[in-house]
Amino acid sequence: MAQCQTLLDETAPMRLSRFHLHTTKETPADAEIVSHRLMLRAGMLRKLAAGLYTWSPLGLRVLRKVERIVREEMDRAGAIEVSMPTIQPRELWEETGRWQKFGGQLLKIKDRKDAEYCYAPTAEEVITDFARSELSSYKQLPVNFYQVQTKFRDEIRPRFGVMRAREFLMKDAYSFHLTDADLVREYQNMHAAYTRIFTRLGLKFRAVQADSGAIGGDASQEFHVLADSGEDAIAFSTGSDYAANVEAAQAAAPDARPAAGEAMRKVDTPTQKTCEDVAALLGIALQRTVKSIAVMTGDAASGQQFVLALVRGDHAVNEIKLAKVAGLADYRLASEAEILEHLGSEPGFLGPVSTRKPVRVIADREVAAMADFVVGANEAGLHIAGVNWGRDLPEPDVVADIRNVVEGDRAQDGGELRLARGIEVGHVFQLGRKYAEAMRATVLDENGKATVMSMGCYGIGVSRIVAAAIEQNHDDAGILWPEPMAPWRVAVCVINPKNDAAVAAAAESLYAELNAAGHETVLDDRGLRAGAMFADIELIGIPHRVVVSERGLAAGTFEYRARGAGESENLDRAALLKKLART
Repeated sequence: MAQCQTLLDETAPMRLSRFHLHTTKETPADAEIVSHRLMLRAGMLRKLAAGLYTWSPLGLRVLRKVERIVREEMDRAGAIEVSMPTIQPRELWEETGRWQKFGGQLLKIKDRKDAEYCYAPTAEEVITDFARSELSSYKQLPVNFYQVQTKFRDEIRPRFGVMRAREFLMKDAYSFHLTDADLVREYQNMHAAYTRIFTRLGLKFRAVQADSGAIGGDASQEFHVLADSGEDAIAFSTGSDYAANVEAAQAAAPDARPAAGEAMRKVDTPTQKTCEDVAALLGIALQRTVKSIAVMTGDAASGQQFVLALVRGDHAVNEIKLAKVAGLADYRLASEAEILEHLGSEPGFLGPVSTRKPVRVIADREVAAMADFVVGANEAGLHIAGVNWGRDLPEPDVVADIRNVVEGDRAQDGGELRLARGIEVGHVFQLGRKYAEAMRATVLDENGKATVMSMGCYGIGVSRIVAAAIEQNHDDAGILWPEPMAPWRVAVCVINPKNDAAVAAAAESLYAELNAAGHETVLDDRGLRAGAMFADIELIGIPHRVVVSERGLAAGTFEYRARGAGESENLDRAALLKKLART
Protein backbone atom coordinates (compact mmCIF):
# COMPACT_ATOMS: atom_id res chain seq x y z
CA MET A 1 0.00 0.00 0.00
CA ALA A 2 2.85 2.41 0.85
CA GLN A 3 4.55 1.65 -2.48
CA CYS A 4 1.28 2.28 -4.36
CA GLN A 5 0.87 5.63 -2.59
CA THR A 6 4.43 6.63 -3.54
CA LEU A 7 3.75 5.86 -7.18
CA LEU A 8 0.57 7.92 -7.09
CA ASP A 9 2.44 10.88 -5.61
CA GLU A 10 5.18 10.70 -8.20
CA THR A 11 2.76 10.73 -11.10
CA ALA A 12 0.43 13.38 -9.64
CA PRO A 13 0.12 16.58 -11.73
CA MET A 14 1.21 18.69 -8.77
CA ARG A 15 4.77 18.29 -10.10
CA LEU A 16 5.41 20.52 -13.06
CA SER A 17 7.95 18.04 -14.44
CA ARG A 18 4.98 15.67 -14.97
CA PHE A 19 2.43 18.32 -15.91
CA HIS A 20 1.73 19.84 -19.32
CA LEU A 21 2.64 23.52 -18.98
CA HIS A 22 3.45 25.31 -22.22
CA THR A 23 3.93 29.06 -21.85
CA THR A 24 5.09 31.51 -24.51
CA LYS A 25 6.75 34.92 -24.42
CA GLU A 26 5.15 36.17 -27.63
CA THR A 27 1.86 38.03 -27.60
CA PRO A 28 -0.49 36.48 -30.21
CA ALA A 29 -1.32 38.94 -32.99
CA ASP A 30 -5.05 38.17 -32.99
CA ALA A 31 -5.52 38.62 -29.22
CA GLU A 32 -7.20 42.00 -28.67
CA ILE A 33 -7.71 42.12 -24.90
CA VAL A 34 -5.57 41.30 -21.87
CA SER A 35 -7.37 38.12 -20.84
CA HIS A 36 -7.11 36.61 -24.31
CA ARG A 37 -3.42 37.46 -24.57
CA LEU A 38 -2.57 36.11 -21.12
CA MET A 39 -4.64 32.95 -21.46
CA LEU A 40 -2.82 32.12 -24.70
CA ARG A 41 0.61 33.05 -23.32
CA ALA A 42 0.00 31.04 -20.14
CA GLY A 43 -1.03 28.07 -22.25
CA MET A 44 -4.56 27.92 -20.80
CA LEU A 45 -6.19 27.95 -24.23
CA ARG A 46 -5.44 26.87 -27.75
CA LYS A 47 -7.54 28.04 -30.68
CA LEU A 48 -9.14 25.35 -32.83
CA ALA A 49 -11.24 27.60 -35.09
CA ALA A 50 -12.99 30.96 -34.88
CA GLY A 51 -14.59 31.15 -31.45
CA LEU A 52 -13.65 27.54 -30.58
CA TYR A 53 -10.96 26.74 -28.01
CA THR A 54 -9.33 23.73 -26.41
CA TRP A 55 -8.81 24.17 -22.68
CA SER A 56 -5.38 22.90 -21.62
CA PRO A 57 -4.81 21.05 -18.32
CA LEU A 58 -3.83 24.38 -16.72
CA GLY A 59 -6.89 26.22 -18.02
CA LEU A 60 -9.15 23.34 -17.05
CA ARG A 61 -7.92 23.46 -13.44
CA VAL A 62 -9.16 27.05 -13.19
CA LEU A 63 -12.40 26.33 -15.02
CA ARG A 64 -13.20 23.39 -12.75
CA LYS A 65 -12.64 25.54 -9.66
CA VAL A 66 -15.22 28.00 -10.89
CA GLU A 67 -17.61 25.14 -11.65
CA ARG A 68 -17.15 23.69 -8.17
CA ILE A 69 -18.05 26.93 -6.41
CA VAL A 70 -21.04 27.44 -8.71
CA ARG A 71 -22.32 23.93 -8.02
CA GLU A 72 -21.80 24.20 -4.27
CA GLU A 73 -23.80 27.43 -4.03
CA MET A 74 -26.56 26.23 -6.36
CA ASP A 75 -26.91 23.07 -4.27
CA ARG A 76 -26.87 25.17 -1.10
CA ALA A 77 -29.68 27.30 -2.54
CA GLY A 78 -31.82 24.20 -3.09
CA ALA A 79 -31.46 23.84 -6.86
CA ILE A 80 -31.27 20.32 -8.33
CA GLU A 81 -28.75 19.43 -11.02
CA VAL A 82 -29.86 17.87 -14.32
CA SER A 83 -28.19 17.39 -17.70
CA MET A 84 -30.01 18.26 -20.90
CA PRO A 85 -28.99 17.49 -24.49
CA THR A 86 -26.95 20.04 -26.38
CA ILE A 87 -28.82 19.09 -29.58
CA GLN A 88 -32.44 20.26 -29.55
CA PRO A 89 -35.26 19.45 -32.00
CA ARG A 90 -36.79 22.16 -34.16
CA GLU A 91 -40.30 21.28 -33.01
CA LEU A 92 -39.72 22.64 -29.49
CA TRP A 93 -38.42 25.94 -30.86
CA GLU A 94 -41.41 26.19 -33.19
CA GLU A 95 -43.71 25.97 -30.17
CA THR A 96 -42.25 29.16 -28.73
CA GLY A 97 -41.83 30.87 -32.10
CA ARG A 98 -38.07 31.21 -31.67
CA TRP A 99 -36.89 28.98 -34.52
CA GLN A 100 -36.92 32.05 -36.77
CA LYS A 101 -36.92 34.84 -34.18
CA PHE A 102 -33.67 33.82 -32.47
CA GLY A 103 -31.76 34.85 -35.56
CA GLY A 104 -28.40 33.91 -37.03
CA GLN A 105 -26.85 32.91 -33.71
CA LEU A 106 -28.94 29.72 -33.83
CA LEU A 107 -26.81 26.98 -35.42
CA LYS A 108 -29.23 24.73 -37.30
CA ILE A 109 -28.33 21.19 -38.33
CA LYS A 110 -29.96 18.12 -39.88
CA ASP A 111 -29.53 14.46 -39.10
CA ARG A 112 -29.38 11.64 -41.68
CA LYS A 113 -33.20 11.58 -41.82
CA ASP A 114 -33.33 15.31 -42.61
CA ALA A 115 -34.88 16.05 -39.22
CA GLU A 116 -33.91 19.57 -38.12
CA TYR A 117 -32.18 20.42 -34.86
CA CYS A 118 -30.17 23.23 -33.34
CA TYR A 119 -27.11 23.27 -31.14
CA ALA A 120 -28.32 24.65 -27.81
CA PRO A 121 -27.69 28.37 -27.31
CA THR A 122 -29.99 28.24 -24.27
CA ALA A 123 -32.45 25.74 -22.79
CA GLU A 124 -35.84 27.36 -22.10
CA GLU A 125 -37.64 25.08 -24.53
CA VAL A 126 -36.01 21.85 -23.37
CA ILE A 127 -36.49 22.48 -19.65
CA THR A 128 -40.12 23.54 -20.18
CA ASP A 129 -40.73 20.35 -22.14
CA PHE A 130 -39.14 18.38 -19.29
CA ALA A 131 -41.26 20.19 -16.71
CA ARG A 132 -44.56 19.70 -18.51
CA SER A 133 -43.97 15.96 -18.65
CA GLU A 134 -42.57 15.59 -15.11
CA LEU A 135 -44.62 18.06 -13.08
CA SER A 136 -48.36 17.55 -12.69
CA SER A 137 -49.30 18.85 -9.23
CA TYR A 138 -48.72 22.03 -7.21
CA LYS A 139 -47.30 19.70 -4.54
CA GLN A 140 -44.19 19.27 -6.72
CA LEU A 141 -43.59 23.02 -6.72
CA PRO A 142 -41.52 25.06 -6.33
CA VAL A 143 -38.58 23.36 -8.01
CA ASN A 144 -35.37 24.68 -9.53
CA PHE A 145 -33.38 22.63 -12.05
CA TYR A 146 -29.85 23.60 -13.10
CA GLN A 147 -27.09 22.29 -15.32
CA VAL A 148 -23.51 23.18 -16.25
CA GLN A 149 -23.30 22.60 -19.98
CA THR A 150 -21.62 23.70 -23.20
CA LYS A 151 -23.63 26.15 -25.30
CA PHE A 152 -23.13 27.40 -28.85
CA ARG A 153 -24.09 30.75 -30.36
CA ASP A 154 -22.95 31.49 -33.89
CA GLU A 155 -21.52 34.95 -33.27
CA ILE A 156 -20.99 37.05 -36.41
CA ARG A 157 -17.56 38.08 -35.16
CA PRO A 158 -16.29 35.93 -32.30
CA ARG A 159 -13.55 37.81 -30.48
CA PHE A 160 -11.79 38.37 -27.19
CA GLY A 161 -11.04 34.67 -26.66
CA VAL A 162 -13.55 32.99 -24.36
CA MET A 163 -15.07 36.37 -23.53
CA ARG A 164 -17.14 36.19 -26.70
CA ALA A 165 -16.59 32.72 -28.09
CA ARG A 166 -19.08 30.74 -30.13
CA GLU A 167 -18.82 27.73 -27.83
CA PHE A 168 -18.82 28.39 -24.08
CA LEU A 169 -19.56 26.76 -20.74
CA MET A 170 -22.65 28.02 -18.97
CA LYS A 171 -24.57 27.29 -15.82
CA ASP A 172 -28.26 27.71 -16.55
CA ALA A 173 -31.06 27.17 -14.06
CA TYR A 174 -34.84 27.29 -14.40
CA SER A 175 -37.39 27.44 -11.60
CA PHE A 176 -41.10 26.59 -11.74
CA HIS A 177 -43.79 28.05 -9.50
CA LEU A 178 -47.52 28.06 -8.93
CA THR A 179 -47.65 31.76 -8.06
CA ASP A 180 -45.81 34.92 -9.04
CA ALA A 181 -45.12 35.63 -5.38
CA ASP A 182 -43.24 32.36 -5.10
CA LEU A 183 -41.27 33.22 -8.27
CA VAL A 184 -40.17 36.48 -6.64
CA ARG A 185 -38.99 34.54 -3.58
CA GLU A 186 -36.85 32.21 -5.70
CA TYR A 187 -35.56 35.12 -7.76
CA GLN A 188 -34.31 36.69 -4.53
CA ASN A 189 -32.87 33.32 -3.45
CA MET A 190 -30.91 33.08 -6.71
CA HIS A 191 -29.76 36.67 -6.38
CA ALA A 192 -28.34 35.79 -2.96
CA ALA A 193 -26.72 32.63 -4.33
CA TYR A 194 -25.06 34.57 -7.15
CA THR A 195 -23.78 37.12 -4.66
CA ARG A 196 -22.18 34.29 -2.67
CA ILE A 197 -20.68 32.75 -5.83
CA PHE A 198 -18.95 35.90 -7.02
CA THR A 199 -17.87 36.81 -3.49
CA ARG A 200 -16.32 33.37 -2.99
CA LEU A 201 -14.53 33.68 -6.33
CA GLY A 202 -12.84 36.82 -5.02
CA LEU A 203 -14.23 39.14 -7.69
CA LYS A 204 -15.22 42.80 -7.48
CA PHE A 205 -18.72 42.88 -8.93
CA ARG A 206 -22.02 44.72 -9.04
CA ALA A 207 -25.56 43.43 -9.43
CA VAL A 208 -27.34 45.84 -11.77
CA GLN A 209 -30.88 46.31 -13.00
CA ALA A 210 -31.09 45.29 -16.63
CA ASP A 211 -33.29 45.02 -19.68
CA SER A 212 -34.60 41.48 -20.27
CA GLY A 213 -33.58 41.53 -23.93
CA ALA A 214 -34.22 38.58 -26.25
CA ILE A 215 -34.96 36.12 -23.43
CA GLY A 216 -37.93 38.23 -22.35
CA GLY A 217 -39.60 38.31 -18.98
CA ASP A 218 -40.86 40.62 -16.28
CA ALA A 219 -37.72 41.60 -14.34
CA SER A 220 -34.01 40.96 -14.59
CA GLN A 221 -30.67 41.80 -13.06
CA GLU A 222 -27.17 41.35 -14.44
CA PHE A 223 -24.03 40.61 -12.44
CA HIS A 224 -21.00 42.48 -13.74
CA VAL A 225 -17.35 42.02 -12.91
CA LEU A 226 -15.92 45.54 -12.78
CA ALA A 227 -13.06 46.06 -15.25
CA ASP A 228 -11.87 48.97 -17.37
CA SER A 229 -12.05 46.75 -20.45
CA GLY A 230 -15.70 45.83 -19.88
CA GLU A 231 -18.03 46.05 -22.88
CA ASP A 232 -20.98 47.25 -20.79
CA ALA A 233 -21.42 50.61 -19.11
CA ILE A 234 -23.11 50.51 -15.72
CA ALA A 235 -24.29 53.25 -13.42
CA PHE A 236 -24.23 53.07 -9.63
CA SER A 237 -25.18 55.42 -6.84
CA THR A 238 -22.95 56.83 -4.12
CA GLY A 239 -25.96 56.86 -1.80
CA SER A 240 -26.95 53.18 -1.75
CA ASP A 241 -26.34 49.83 -3.46
CA TYR A 242 -28.41 50.92 -6.46
CA ALA A 243 -26.80 49.95 -9.75
CA ALA A 244 -28.14 49.45 -13.26
CA ASN A 245 -27.03 48.85 -16.80
CA VAL A 246 -27.12 52.16 -18.67
CA GLU A 247 -29.88 50.62 -20.78
CA ALA A 248 -32.08 50.65 -17.67
CA ALA A 249 -30.49 53.19 -15.29
CA GLN A 250 -32.65 56.09 -14.14
CA ALA A 251 -31.69 59.37 -12.53
CA ALA A 252 -33.87 61.21 -10.04
CA ALA A 253 -36.85 63.09 -11.47
CA PRO A 254 -36.04 66.73 -12.30
CA ASP A 255 -37.20 69.64 -10.21
CA ALA A 256 -40.39 71.50 -11.10
CA ARG A 257 -40.34 73.59 -14.27
CA PRO A 258 -39.42 77.25 -13.66
CA ALA A 259 -41.51 80.11 -15.00
CA ALA A 260 -40.81 81.57 -18.43
CA GLY A 261 -38.40 84.49 -18.37
CA GLU A 262 -37.64 85.22 -22.00
CA ALA A 263 -39.53 86.06 -25.17
CA MET A 264 -39.40 83.55 -27.98
CA ARG A 265 -37.20 84.71 -30.87
CA LYS A 266 -35.38 83.36 -33.89
CA VAL A 267 -31.59 83.45 -33.88
CA ASP A 268 -29.21 83.09 -36.82
CA THR A 269 -27.17 79.87 -36.77
CA PRO A 270 -25.92 79.77 -40.37
CA THR A 271 -23.65 76.71 -40.08
CA GLN A 272 -24.35 75.52 -36.56
CA LYS A 273 -26.19 72.20 -36.75
CA THR A 274 -25.25 70.60 -33.42
CA CYS A 275 -26.37 71.64 -29.96
CA GLU A 276 -22.71 72.10 -28.98
CA ASP A 277 -22.10 74.55 -31.84
CA VAL A 278 -25.35 76.44 -31.22
CA ALA A 279 -24.60 76.81 -27.49
CA ALA A 280 -21.09 78.05 -28.26
CA LEU A 281 -22.39 80.62 -30.80
CA LEU A 282 -25.07 81.94 -28.42
CA GLY A 283 -22.79 81.86 -25.38
CA ILE A 284 -25.14 79.71 -23.33
CA ALA A 285 -24.81 76.44 -21.44
CA LEU A 286 -25.33 73.29 -23.51
CA GLN A 287 -27.98 72.27 -20.94
CA ARG A 288 -30.24 75.04 -22.28
CA THR A 289 -30.49 73.47 -25.74
CA VAL A 290 -32.81 70.70 -26.87
CA LYS A 291 -31.95 67.98 -29.38
CA SER A 292 -34.73 66.73 -31.71
CA ILE A 293 -34.53 63.17 -33.07
CA ALA A 294 -37.00 62.35 -35.85
CA VAL A 295 -38.29 58.77 -35.98
CA MET A 296 -41.06 56.83 -37.72
CA THR A 297 -43.29 54.10 -36.36
CA GLY A 298 -45.66 51.64 -38.00
CA ASP A 299 -45.68 50.56 -41.64
CA ALA A 300 -47.48 51.34 -44.87
CA ALA A 301 -50.16 48.71 -44.22
CA SER A 302 -51.05 49.69 -40.66
CA GLY A 303 -50.24 53.38 -40.95
CA GLN A 304 -47.11 55.33 -40.14
CA GLN A 305 -46.54 58.08 -37.61
CA PHE A 306 -43.84 60.75 -37.49
CA VAL A 307 -42.42 61.33 -33.99
CA LEU A 308 -40.01 63.86 -32.52
CA ALA A 309 -38.09 62.59 -29.49
CA LEU A 310 -36.59 65.45 -27.47
CA VAL A 311 -33.61 65.24 -25.13
CA ARG A 312 -31.44 67.93 -23.58
CA GLY A 313 -28.48 69.01 -25.68
CA ASP A 314 -25.94 67.37 -23.37
CA HIS A 315 -27.87 64.09 -23.24
CA ALA A 316 -28.25 61.13 -25.61
CA VAL A 317 -31.38 59.14 -26.45
CA ASN A 318 -31.48 55.68 -24.90
CA GLU A 319 -32.78 53.49 -27.72
CA ILE A 320 -34.11 50.77 -25.42
CA LYS A 321 -36.00 53.23 -23.22
CA LEU A 322 -37.44 54.98 -26.27
CA ALA A 323 -38.65 51.67 -27.72
CA LYS A 324 -40.60 51.04 -24.50
CA VAL A 325 -42.74 54.16 -25.02
CA ALA A 326 -46.22 53.13 -26.19
CA GLY A 327 -46.32 52.82 -29.96
CA LEU A 328 -42.55 52.98 -30.49
CA ALA A 329 -41.57 49.31 -30.22
CA ASP A 330 -40.76 49.20 -33.94
CA TYR A 331 -39.45 52.72 -34.45
CA ARG A 332 -36.74 53.65 -36.93
CA LEU A 333 -34.95 56.87 -37.78
CA ALA A 334 -36.89 59.04 -40.24
CA SER A 335 -35.44 59.59 -43.69
CA GLU A 336 -34.51 63.05 -44.96
CA ALA A 337 -37.54 62.94 -47.26
CA GLU A 338 -39.86 62.15 -44.33
CA ILE A 339 -38.28 64.91 -42.26
CA LEU A 340 -38.76 67.40 -45.09
CA GLU A 341 -42.39 66.32 -45.53
CA HIS A 342 -43.32 66.78 -41.85
CA LEU A 343 -41.01 69.58 -40.72
CA GLY A 344 -40.07 71.33 -43.95
CA SER A 345 -36.41 71.37 -43.00
CA GLU A 346 -33.13 69.61 -43.41
CA PRO A 347 -31.52 67.79 -40.43
CA GLY A 348 -29.54 70.02 -38.09
CA PHE A 349 -32.26 72.65 -37.63
CA LEU A 350 -35.16 70.49 -36.39
CA GLY A 351 -37.55 71.35 -33.58
CA PRO A 352 -41.11 70.94 -32.32
CA VAL A 353 -42.19 74.56 -33.05
CA SER A 354 -43.90 75.46 -36.37
CA THR A 355 -43.96 72.00 -37.94
CA ARG A 356 -45.36 71.57 -41.46
CA LYS A 357 -47.59 68.70 -40.33
CA PRO A 358 -48.80 67.66 -36.86
CA VAL A 359 -46.21 65.46 -35.16
CA ARG A 360 -46.22 63.39 -32.00
CA VAL A 361 -43.78 64.87 -29.47
CA ILE A 362 -42.12 62.69 -26.83
CA ALA A 363 -40.07 64.71 -24.37
CA ASP A 364 -37.56 63.38 -21.91
CA ARG A 365 -38.42 64.28 -18.30
CA GLU A 366 -35.57 66.79 -18.20
CA VAL A 367 -36.83 68.55 -21.35
CA ALA A 368 -40.39 68.68 -20.02
CA ALA A 369 -39.04 70.53 -16.96
CA MET A 370 -37.12 73.14 -18.99
CA ALA A 371 -37.95 76.79 -19.64
CA ASP A 372 -36.44 79.35 -22.02
CA PHE A 373 -34.74 76.65 -24.09
CA VAL A 374 -33.34 76.62 -27.63
CA VAL A 375 -34.59 74.36 -30.43
CA GLY A 376 -34.26 74.16 -34.19
CA ALA A 377 -36.57 76.49 -36.15
CA ASN A 378 -37.26 74.00 -38.97
CA GLU A 379 -35.56 76.52 -41.26
CA ALA A 380 -32.03 76.19 -42.57
CA GLY A 381 -29.64 78.46 -40.66
CA LEU A 382 -32.09 79.28 -37.86
CA HIS A 383 -32.85 78.20 -34.29
CA ILE A 384 -35.46 79.50 -31.83
CA ALA A 385 -34.47 80.74 -28.37
CA GLY A 386 -36.65 81.46 -25.34
CA VAL A 387 -39.05 78.57 -26.05
CA ASN A 388 -41.49 77.60 -23.28
CA TRP A 389 -44.02 74.80 -22.95
CA GLY A 390 -47.68 75.82 -22.91
CA ARG A 391 -46.94 79.29 -24.23
CA ASP A 392 -44.99 78.67 -27.45
CA LEU A 393 -45.87 75.06 -28.13
CA PRO A 394 -48.32 72.54 -26.66
CA GLU A 395 -47.30 70.34 -23.72
CA PRO A 396 -45.57 67.15 -24.94
CA ASP A 397 -47.77 64.26 -26.00
CA VAL A 398 -45.67 61.97 -23.81
CA VAL A 399 -43.20 62.71 -21.01
CA ALA A 400 -40.89 59.78 -20.25
CA ASP A 401 -37.37 58.88 -19.23
CA ILE A 402 -35.78 58.31 -22.64
CA ARG A 403 -32.14 59.30 -22.09
CA ASN A 404 -28.89 57.74 -20.95
CA VAL A 405 -27.80 58.76 -17.50
CA VAL A 406 -24.51 60.66 -17.23
CA GLU A 407 -21.79 60.89 -14.59
CA GLY A 408 -22.89 63.17 -11.76
CA ASP A 409 -26.66 62.80 -12.28
CA ARG A 410 -28.64 62.93 -9.08
CA ALA A 411 -29.68 59.42 -8.10
CA GLN A 412 -33.16 58.51 -6.89
CA ASP A 413 -31.73 57.76 -3.45
CA GLY A 414 -30.22 61.22 -3.13
CA GLY A 415 -26.66 60.19 -3.99
CA GLU A 416 -24.82 60.83 -7.25
CA LEU A 417 -24.59 58.44 -10.16
CA ARG A 418 -21.15 57.18 -11.17
CA LEU A 419 -20.32 55.26 -14.35
CA ALA A 420 -18.08 52.21 -14.60
CA ARG A 421 -17.30 49.47 -17.11
CA GLY A 422 -18.43 45.94 -16.45
CA ILE A 423 -18.27 42.44 -17.91
CA GLU A 424 -21.55 40.56 -17.63
CA VAL A 425 -20.98 37.16 -16.03
CA GLY A 426 -24.44 36.35 -14.69
CA HIS A 427 -28.08 37.19 -15.31
CA VAL A 428 -31.28 36.41 -13.41
CA PHE A 429 -34.73 36.73 -15.01
CA GLN A 430 -38.30 36.53 -13.87
CA LEU A 431 -39.64 34.92 -17.03
CA GLY A 432 -43.22 34.75 -15.83
CA ARG A 433 -45.44 32.56 -18.00
CA LYS A 434 -44.02 33.40 -21.45
CA TYR A 435 -42.62 29.93 -22.19
CA ALA A 436 -45.01 27.91 -20.05
CA GLU A 437 -48.02 29.39 -21.85
CA ALA A 438 -46.49 28.82 -25.28
CA MET A 439 -45.74 25.19 -24.45
CA ARG A 440 -48.82 24.57 -22.28
CA ALA A 441 -46.83 23.64 -19.18
CA THR A 442 -49.45 23.32 -16.45
CA VAL A 443 -50.00 21.70 -13.07
CA LEU A 444 -53.16 21.10 -11.06
CA ASP A 445 -53.61 23.60 -8.23
CA GLU A 446 -55.22 22.94 -4.83
CA ASN A 447 -58.66 22.98 -6.45
CA GLY A 448 -57.71 20.57 -9.21
CA LYS A 449 -57.62 23.32 -11.83
CA ALA A 450 -54.94 23.32 -14.54
CA THR A 451 -52.67 26.32 -13.91
CA VAL A 452 -49.85 27.59 -16.12
CA MET A 453 -46.60 27.59 -14.17
CA SER A 454 -44.56 30.73 -13.60
CA MET A 455 -40.86 30.46 -14.46
CA GLY A 456 -37.53 31.98 -13.51
CA CYS A 457 -34.26 31.73 -15.44
CA TYR A 458 -30.76 32.12 -13.97
CA GLY A 459 -27.55 31.99 -16.04
CA ILE A 460 -23.84 32.21 -15.27
CA GLY A 461 -21.10 32.31 -17.90
CA VAL A 462 -18.67 29.87 -16.29
CA SER A 463 -15.94 30.10 -18.94
CA ARG A 464 -16.45 33.86 -19.25
CA ILE A 465 -15.79 34.28 -15.51
CA VAL A 466 -12.24 33.00 -16.05
CA ALA A 467 -11.52 35.71 -18.63
CA ALA A 468 -13.33 38.39 -16.61
CA ALA A 469 -11.23 37.58 -13.54
CA ILE A 470 -8.05 38.11 -15.56
CA GLU A 471 -9.33 41.42 -16.95
CA GLN A 472 -9.79 42.55 -13.37
CA ASN A 473 -6.61 41.00 -11.95
CA HIS A 474 -3.36 41.28 -13.93
CA ASP A 475 -0.11 43.20 -14.18
CA ASP A 476 2.78 43.44 -16.62
CA ALA A 477 4.11 40.05 -15.51
CA GLY A 478 0.87 38.14 -16.02
CA ILE A 479 -2.21 36.97 -14.15
CA LEU A 480 -2.96 37.74 -10.48
CA TRP A 481 -5.61 35.14 -9.67
CA PRO A 482 -7.96 35.55 -6.73
CA GLU A 483 -6.89 32.59 -4.58
CA PRO A 484 -10.13 30.59 -5.02
CA MET A 485 -9.54 30.50 -8.79
CA ALA A 486 -5.78 29.98 -8.93
CA PRO A 487 -4.63 26.65 -10.44
CA TRP A 488 -2.53 26.18 -7.29
CA ARG A 489 -2.20 28.33 -4.18
CA VAL A 490 1.53 27.85 -3.61
CA ALA A 491 4.42 27.09 -5.94
CA VAL A 492 7.58 25.56 -4.45
CA CYS A 493 10.39 26.46 -6.86
CA VAL A 494 13.53 24.36 -6.72
CA ILE A 495 16.86 25.86 -7.78
CA ASN A 496 19.12 23.30 -9.50
CA PRO A 497 17.27 20.19 -8.26
CA LYS A 498 19.16 17.71 -10.48
CA ASN A 499 22.58 18.66 -9.18
CA ASP A 500 21.84 19.27 -5.51
CA ALA A 501 20.25 16.33 -3.73
CA ALA A 502 19.92 18.24 -0.45
CA VAL A 503 17.97 21.07 -2.09
CA ALA A 504 15.75 18.60 -3.95
CA ALA A 505 15.03 16.68 -0.73
CA ALA A 506 14.24 19.88 1.19
CA ALA A 507 11.85 20.97 -1.55
CA GLU A 508 10.13 17.57 -1.54
CA SER A 509 9.73 17.75 2.22
CA LEU A 510 8.29 21.28 2.14
CA TYR A 511 6.01 20.39 -0.76
CA ALA A 512 4.58 17.43 1.14
CA GLU A 513 4.19 19.43 4.35
CA LEU A 514 2.34 22.29 2.65
CA ASN A 515 -0.09 19.94 0.93
CA ALA A 516 -0.66 18.08 4.19
CA ALA A 517 -1.44 21.41 5.84
CA GLY A 518 -4.17 22.06 3.27
CA HIS A 519 -2.26 24.44 0.98
CA GLU A 520 -2.78 23.34 -2.61
CA THR A 521 0.85 23.27 -3.73
CA VAL A 522 2.68 22.61 -6.98
CA LEU A 523 6.35 21.62 -7.09
CA ASP A 524 8.32 23.26 -9.88
CA ASP A 525 11.00 20.65 -10.33
CA ARG A 526 11.58 21.20 -14.04
CA GLY A 527 15.15 22.33 -13.52
CA LEU A 528 14.71 25.66 -15.35
CA ARG A 529 16.92 28.63 -14.67
CA ALA A 530 15.56 30.84 -11.91
CA GLY A 531 14.52 33.70 -14.20
CA ALA A 532 12.55 31.51 -16.59
CA MET A 533 10.96 29.56 -13.74
CA PHE A 534 9.89 32.68 -11.86
CA ALA A 535 8.51 34.25 -15.05
CA ASP A 536 6.29 31.19 -15.63
CA ILE A 537 5.01 31.19 -12.04
CA GLU A 538 4.17 34.90 -12.27
CA LEU A 539 2.58 34.53 -15.72
CA ILE A 540 0.22 31.75 -14.63
CA GLY A 541 -0.64 33.71 -11.49
CA ILE A 542 0.24 31.45 -8.53
CA PRO A 543 -0.53 33.57 -5.42
CA HIS A 544 2.46 32.43 -3.31
CA ARG A 545 5.98 31.48 -4.43
CA VAL A 546 8.51 29.75 -2.20
CA VAL A 547 12.08 29.23 -3.44
CA VAL A 548 14.27 26.42 -2.12
CA SER A 549 17.96 27.04 -2.86
CA GLU A 550 21.41 26.01 -1.65
CA ARG A 551 21.99 29.47 -0.13
CA GLY A 552 18.65 29.45 1.69
CA LEU A 553 19.19 25.91 2.91
CA ALA A 554 22.50 26.94 4.43
CA ALA A 555 20.82 29.86 6.19
CA GLY A 556 17.82 27.79 7.28
CA THR A 557 15.38 29.96 5.29
CA PHE A 558 13.13 29.94 2.26
CA GLU A 559 12.60 32.87 -0.09
CA TYR A 560 8.91 33.80 -0.03
CA ARG A 561 7.13 36.23 -2.32
CA ALA A 562 3.44 36.95 -2.70
CA ARG A 563 2.27 37.42 -6.28
CA GLY A 564 2.22 41.13 -7.01
CA ALA A 565 4.46 42.03 -4.06
CA GLY A 566 7.46 44.23 -4.74
CA GLU A 567 9.95 42.41 -2.50
CA SER A 568 10.78 38.87 -1.38
CA GLU A 569 11.19 37.79 2.23
CA ASN A 570 13.57 35.21 3.72
CA LEU A 571 11.60 33.17 6.24
CA ASP A 572 12.38 30.13 8.32
CA ARG A 573 10.07 27.15 8.13
CA ALA A 574 7.88 28.17 11.07
CA ALA A 575 7.50 31.76 9.88
CA LEU A 576 6.67 30.57 6.35
CA LEU A 577 3.95 28.21 7.56
CA LYS A 578 2.53 30.91 9.79
CA LYS A 579 2.41 33.43 6.94
CA LEU A 580 0.72 31.00 4.56
CA ALA A 581 -1.79 30.05 7.24
CA ARG A 582 -2.94 33.63 7.78
CA THR A 583 -2.94 34.90 4.18
